[in-house]
Amino acid sequence: MAKPIVAIVGRPNVGKSTLFNKIAGKRISIVEDKPGVTRDRIYTEVEWLDKVFTLIDTGGIEPNSDDPILQQMKRQAEVAIETADVIVFLVDAQEGITASDEEVANMLRRTHKKLLLACNKVDSPKYKDTVYEFYNLGLGEPVGISAGQALGLGDLLDEIIKHFPPEGEELYDEFTIKVAVVGKPNVGKSSLVNKILGEERVIVSDVPGTTRDAIDTPFNIGEDKYVFIDTAGMRKKSKVLESIERYSVIRSLAAIERSDVCLIVIDANEGVTEQDTKIAGYVHEQGRAAIIVVNKWDMLEKDDKTLERFKEKVKNDLIFMDYAPVLFISALTGQRVHKVIEMINSVSNQHAMRISTGMINDVINEAVLLNQPAISGGRRLKLYYTTQVSVKPPTFAVFVNEPSLMHFSYLRYLENQVRKAFGFEGTPIRFLLRKRE
Repeated sequence: MAKPIVAIVGRPNVGKSTLFNKIAGKRISIVEDKPGVTRDRIYTEVEWLDKVFTLIDTGGIEPNSDDPILQQMKRQAEVAIETADVIVFLVDAQEGITASDEEVANMLRRTHKKLLLACNKVDSPKYKDTVYEFYNLGLGEPVGISAGQALGLGDLLDEIIKHFPPEGEELYDEFTIKVAVVGKPNVGKSSLVNKILGEERVIVSDVPGTTRDAIDTPFNIGEDKYVFIDTAGMRKKSKVLESIERYSVIRSLAAIERSDVCLIVIDANEGVTEQDTKIAGYVHEQGRAAIIVVNKWDMLEKDDKTLERFKEKVKNDLIFMDYAPVLFISALTGQRVHKVIEMINSVSNQHAMRISTGMINDVINEAVLLNQPAISGGRRLKLYYTTQVSVKPPTFAVFVNEPSLMHFSYLRYLENQVRKAFGFEGTPIRFLLRKRE
């Protein structure tokens, strides 16, 4: 099941980023007493009472502003609202209800989403009664909090998790490969799905933002069962607001979490952009199998070295995901599209692969003999035993004398040796360091 998504929204300067950071337990968003500081949406994983969810911080909503940055932040928040399961509407208890608060409340009411009204800056008893004024917004009972002093956050989190959708059964059985098609707007995600399916089951358009929500498309090829989760970002026509491609990240979150394999679609004309890196980073963090699909390859002028140069550039730009295969296609002409399903099957198998305890220990022991860990602080790392504890992604518990002695470069070396022995193409590998008592 995908984790629920919770978005914090409100007009500028009511304390959204402060609340986000307090709940997240670390400073992630920039906090400054000036409207418009949070321009990028930030997201993090939060756990409360055994419930895990994704928390999104958004820029402030100024409904009637002509300022391009404020308009961009409003659009950003609207995408977060569309994607969220629960919306926390944050207001300033000390200022009282403003015209902007009323506009935002009207906008939220039309979404028919689960709403929580949180009154921030209730820093002392003298502000407690100010909370009652916010009943006038017609959004139910307000929760008084102080994000700065971390007051009332437990009560707010209790209310948030009450509104989560019930945990239902999985829509698809364990033999169905769930494939998320992610990437920036207008890179050809829907066209790719249609070309694979061989029929127009998803609307295809040159206008960015045609696909407003994730669309599940189940299909079979022989005995093999798949479901494509097609997502797309949204952009406005105004050139001033073109930079809101970053919204495609939040649209991709839930789809990535529901998937086994992610097709990260990149425009060959643009190469790997900052936005592609963010999406790929989230795929990697979530432990999903990945294929880098470079679309519109037919539109590039090429020589006999273009493909290798481009592949090397992609690998360098996404160095944290150098295990992912790179496929060059044209969804328009169908060039190499038939290889996509082959690659999905391959990386899905690698993602779910189990290695026997004897075999993994043979590889790790040989790796240690070839390259001993360095001595740190007069002590040397000792590796006693390794066993695979889970799949999707393949995860190994490594029992050592002292986990802090494991340098990241040595762990990387061990990973490379494991990949050399077993493959694991297209999937991240996780190592859990355990101290043997």
